[in-house]
Amino acid sequence: MAIQWFPGHMAKARREVQEKLKYVDIVFELVDARLPKSSRNPMLDQIIQQKPRIILLNKADLADPVQTQKWQNYFNNLGYETLALTAKNDKSVKQIVPAAKKVLAEKRARDKEKGLKERAIRAIVLGIPNVGKSTLLNHLAGKKVATTGNKPGVTKGQQWLRFNSQLELLDTPGILWPKFEDPEVGKKLALTGAIKDDLLQLDDLAIYELEILSRFYPEILMERYRLSEDDLFQPAAEILMEITKKRGFKDDYERGSELLINELRQGRLGRFTLDRYEEKVD
Repeated sequence: MAIQWFPGHMAKARREVQEKLKYVDIVFELVDARLPKSSRNPMLDQIIQQKPRIILLNKADLADPVQTQKWQNYFNNLGYETLALTAKNDKSVKQIVPAAKKVLAEKRARDKEKGLKERAIRAIVLGIPNVGKSTLLNHLAGKKVATTGNKPGVTKGQQWLRFNSQLELLDTPGILWPKFEDPEVGKKLALTGAIKDDLLQLDDLAIYELEILSRFYPEILMERYRLSEDDLFQPAAEILMEITKKRGFKDDYERGSELLINELRQGRLGRFTLDRYEEKVD
């Protein structure tokens, strides 16, 4: 199952981001805490270059907290400031401005020495589709300023948004990259909703989901779908059929596949992380 999705508006957005970077002080790179590595666009280093950045691990409430801490330590060791947050939670979102001030402390001190008046921090929010950018913007603002949706491609253009006197943000559409060198990355992005479903084979995706969860989170499957340990020793295709029957779909494995994928995306399976820190490749 090879998955690619790079519509024209993403190529345009990438060019526009490069043009707008000179107007911002810092980059907020938003990633999915369940996919701390796979949801990072490898083109960003080239686009951002030396611009200061904070890596925001969003949807931390859906991720395995032990894995999240390991990934934060990993990014911190690479020299990045990181925050694990839930964009729908005002308390965690309020950590962003203090973190940005910390990263920019030296620059702001130099500006003060030059006699420059302190102004709002100008930031750009970058990330792949459906990682929660619009939700984050709305909670920073305390009102709806960006369109949200549990599907990729909702934000189409760029817009400046001002949040009190401390922060101005440039919202951008989610940007993927032209080719996934690792097919596992494409599958993980598809599973969490970063790629449009009409490009996917849902049964293949459901089988992939079962392979990962039965390996690392068997208790999730046993509890949610009333499976036994013996059930989980079967091939993933057989587990899919077992779940399909238990949910009353008889042998309609397509309905079973859709159920599995939707429940994962809706957070009904509990907390999990698909990118395992122990399997990272530097």
